[in-house]
Amino acid sequence: MWIVLVGPPSGCDTAAMTEGELGAFLRSRRESVSPERVGLPSGSRRRTPGLRRAELATLAGISVEYLTRLEQGRDKRPSGKVLTALAEALRLSDEEIGFLNQLAVAGSGTELSPRRHQGSRVVTRSMQAILRQLEPAPCFVVNHMADLLAWTDGYDRLVRPLGVFEADEPNLIWFTLTDSRARTAYPDWERVADEHVADLHELRRGDPEVDAFVERLSHTAGEEFTRRWGRRPVGARRTGNRTLEHPEVGTLTLSFETMRLADDLQRLIVLLPGDMATETKLNRLSGYEAGLRVVSAG
Repeated sequence: MWIVLVGPPSGCDTAAMTEGELGAFLRSRRESVSPERVGLPSGSRRRTPGLRRAELATLAGISVEYLTRLEQGRDKRPSGKVLTALAEALRLSDEEIGFLNQLAVAGSGTELSPRRHQGSRVVTRSMQAILRQLEPAPCFVVNHMADLLAWTDGYDRLVRPLGVFEADEPNLIWFTLTDSRARTAYPDWERVADEHVADLHELRRGDPEVDAFVERLSHTAGEEFTRRWGRRPVGARRTGNRTLEHPEVGTLTLSFETMRLADDLQRLIVLLPGDMATETKLNRLSGYEAGLRVVSAG
């Protein structure tokens, strides 16, 4: 699994990081990890705390000589792939990963991995608990690529009949731009599609993961997507109203609010009824006689 990147620990001053700090950090974490934690026998004849260099090198898939150079500060430009492997082997916490990322950037100008955003598929336990508290409202968490990562039962009942969850890894942009059912679900499909493409343009910025996603969309969605992509629409909305045609309850007017989460790679979207008719229909879908309340349209 790819790791989540978060900011550095509080009090961390990137400018004050001295030469050799990356190696010292890796060495300190190696010495603090018990063999049992990574599935190795502890033994009774260990002369040093934590893991031996040979053990960590094996777990990370690198040579002992290279790990030695890293820890001694003789190699200052490890690849993102190597740093990611070391972070996983050392069982680093999110906070430690964020600090390692800062050290890597300060030392070499590169981040842990050019595919670092894939770590944004991990939803924290606290965010999952928040979603449970938001029931029965239709709420969901997406990453920067609009992959659906977690959602309430209310959202599941709302969009499953549309076909959103038929993909192995459901993605809202992919569904909107490649599934013909999306045109029926969204009466204002043209605007929704433009907003998704605007999001992709904003995200691109040399990110190879986004480039690969755009390439797949070009092959699957064809001319429709290529034309829209070349037009470079702008104006992706983070709040507003949207109309949805539901196969079971008919037309729904939904207000949505988007909240960026702490690592800025995930977003929580909350949907609420925009009128009394929609409130009644959402309550019917959720099996609640009361609960969701209308919000003012605007």
